Amino acid sequence: MTISLRAATPDDVEVIAGLWHQGWLDGHVGHVPDALLPHRRPIDFRNRVPPRVPDTTVAIVASGVVGFVTVHDDEVEQLFVAQSARGGGAADALLRHAEQVIAARSDVAWLAVVAGNARARRFYERSGWGDAGGFDYAAEIAGGTIPVPSRRYEKRVRP
Repeated sequence: MTISLRAATPDDVEVIAGLWHQGWLDGHVGHVPDALLPHRRPIDFRNRVPPRVPDTTVAIVASGVVGFVTVHDDEVEQLFVAQSARGGGAADALLRHAEQVIAARSDVAWLAVVAGNARARRFYERSGWGDAGGFDYAAEIAGGTIPVPSRRYEKRVRP
């Protein structure tokens, strides 16, 4: 499978929102407070994507978007890959790209993972990220945030 990366564009909003929604369901349901679920409908993801487009990179396989990563300052804020593309290298390519973006401005990158998302935690650990401890991640909702018990993962990205 040949994977290429490119900057996201406004034309990618719908596919990113769909990938994000499905990936979020796969990794978060049953591991986050129930109060967050009403704020994670497809329209909620659709509304959250446009402001993130300038900070988002997409992975392309056979001319279709199969994943994306969003970097905010020194945080890998979002990283999701279509179920059909998992294990094919897209997540690795997106994470390496995010690390390079962050290395241009910071020594250490970080990301949040809900504690129960064992698949994601294994992926980050295999990629050289370390669990730096638990904290409450402020999950964005319309009009505020909801605290979500999470694990903070970190990686030194600049020697």
